[in-house]
Amino acid sequence: QVQLVESGGGLVQAGGSLRLSCAASGSIFRVGAMGWYRQAPGKQREWVATITRGGSTNYVDSVKGRFTISRDNAKNTVYLQMNSLKPEDTAVYYCNVRDSGPPIRDYWGQGTQVTVSA
Repeated sequence: QVQLVESGGGLVQAGGSLRLSCAASGSIFRVGAMGWYRQAPGKQREWVATITRGGSTNYVDSVKGRFTISRDNAKNTVYLQMNSLKPEDTAVYYCNVRDSGPPIRDYWGQGTQVTVSA
């Protein structure tokens, strides 16, 4: 069984910062790519950022230059540093961890609420 435990969400004013964490534990054969997604009320879940096991990163355009994804492979933990937050960043943030297996499996965190006030 695999568990992803997220932390770090909360309420912040526009322009502020938050740091999300997601720790994976349990029966993961080999942790591959790790990422963050978000879902705002009434909208579909959207991809935010991904980091490979080797450290390569990608971001959705709307967060480039403001968010930084990182990981600690020894701890199977992924982070999302969010700076210069905007009200449109308000959403439930979910971490995603891929077990490279084989077989390949994707796991999701429970979600953490991020609310940015104007």
